[in-house]
Amino acid sequence: MPSAASTRAGKLPFVVWVLAAGTFLMGTTEFVIAGLLPEIASDLGTSAPHAGLLITAFAIGMIVGSPVMALATLRLPRRLTLVAALAVFALGHVVTALSSSFTVVLAARGVTALATGAFWTVGFVIVTAAAGPARATRAVGVMMGGLTLANVIGVPIGSFVGQYTGWRGPFWALAFLAGLAAVFVGRFISRTEQRAGISVRAEVRALRQGRLWLALAAAVLIMGGVLATYTYITPLLTDRAGVPAGAVPLVLIVFGLGALGGTAIGGRLGDCRPMATTL
Repeated sequence: MPSAASTRAGKLPFVVWVLAAGTFLMGTTEFVIAGLLPEIASDLGTSAPHAGLLITAFAIGMIVGSPVMALATLRLPRRLTLVAALAVFALGHVVTALSSSFTVVLAARGVTALATGAFWTVGFVIVTAAAGPARATRAVGVMMGGLTLANVIGVPIGSFVGQYTGWRGPFWALAFLAGLAAVFVGRFISRTEQRAGISVRAEVRALRQGRLWLALAAAVLIMGGVLATYTYITPLLTDRAGVPAGAVPLVLIVFGLGALGGTAIGGRLGDCRPMATTL
């Protein structure tokens, strides 16, 4: 837990930044496919629309993985859950980088998404508890900032590197960085922690809240609209808009800057005016 002095100074605990770095890796792997879609489709012997299923598989894995993994790891130490999630994440990328089968790559993306769901679910609990009630929204905003920063830095760099090293290069890099992140998480997450007495039945009962489903519906509409375009942004830019392939990373950077700004503003305003910020 943060000290009173650090809370007054507005500083967030270091663990928040560590988990934001992990979120950066997972955000990069979620969206980097969009910048490499033509190359992946050609190498795996499929069409670009069909290769877009690699993003769909990740999204489905996240939808299923977040609640399922939250329940499955409810009684496990959070530190162990985070390290295990990063290890599975790294292994999924190794399988992806080694395989020449679209089916195997698709399955690896689904497994990687399950690990991502587990990491995010537990990570949000840790950062909110570490930051305290007064700065919980800001801590979540910083952790989600890793996701939006992935759009500014990770995805454009992955797209740029993939054009020169082949699309498998970024996946090898992500596997290595995930292993490194597992070491940092194991170092900075406490071994001993207080666990709330939460039951699976209580978690399921929470789904009866109408406001929860309203928030979920809003998230589905927003993210569905964004990802429907973002998934095929490279062929849209190069084939339809006539943008050179080398300029695609610049477009991805502009998109990421907008997302990063929105997350930063929302995280700061959400603590004092949550409803107005959401609207």
